[in-house]
Amino acid sequence: MTNKLLLSVRGAGKQFMQGSRLRWACRDVSFDLYPGEVLAVVGESGSGKSTLLRLLAARLACDEGSVHYDVRDESGTAAAGLASLAHLSEARLRWLARTDWGFVEQHARDGLRMNVSAGANIGERMMALGARHYGKLRSEALSWMERVELEVGRIDDLPDTYSGGMQQRLQIARNLVTHPRLVFMDEPTTGLDVSVQARLLDLLRELVDQLQLAAVIVTHDLAVARLLAHRMLVMKDGRVVEQGLTDRVLDDPQHPYTQLLVSSVLTP
Repeated sequence: MTNKLLLSVRGAGKQFMQGSRLRWACRDVSFDLYPGEVLAVVGESGSGKSTLLRLLAARLACDEGSVHYDVRDESGTAAAGLASLAHLSEARLRWLARTDWGFVEQHARDGLRMNVSAGANIGERMMALGARHYGKLRSEALSWMERVELEVGRIDDLPDTYSGGMQQRLQIARNLVTHPRLVFMDEPTTGLDVSVQARLLDLLRELVDQLQLAAVIVTHDLAVARLLAHRMLVMKDGRVVEQGLTDRVLDDPQHPYTQLLVSSVLTP
């Protein structure tokens, strides 16, 4: 990790209509993220964590507060400095989403193109950076399939023929092939068998360490947070009730809600 900020969030919030009333899905969220740092956002369903993730990835616009990111210059090589996502053009945000960011969906099918091959799913992201040579695209796709432990002989198979765990690994390869600096992950292990979850978490930890990725991971599973994250945000009813180093929060929770979450895991 370096001392240069990658992501800075100040007082971020988002409202939605619920019936005839406006309701805050998340509100007054503030934190900083540095290169190579992994932040887990934990809480129960409805706590606002997935809405927050979409604010950070510019899939939703803030109704209050701001999200700033250390945007690269036009050449894509050097960082140009912190910029408000609200002030970036749609084209610039699309470029970030295709190149400098990754977004691992909870359901892998939502993050893959199901009507094209595994290799094409990976190669498509590279084309956003200008890659056009078929041989190089295929070679890189094969390399990444091997890296995420997918059988390279299945490069031409459709994702529909893959198991859920394999689809999730393919989605990870698709996201990381452009070497993004920041990856958003929305409950990446949900719905997978325990043994598949364990191997996927090991793989994620290895890749994050090897590539020095910064990541924001939304999860309700405290074991996932402990394994992957340097720091944690605990959310309840749309607000952050506790944050800090992961081990400190889990081993010595201060807020009653965090204490309840931790004790519910420990109680047989």
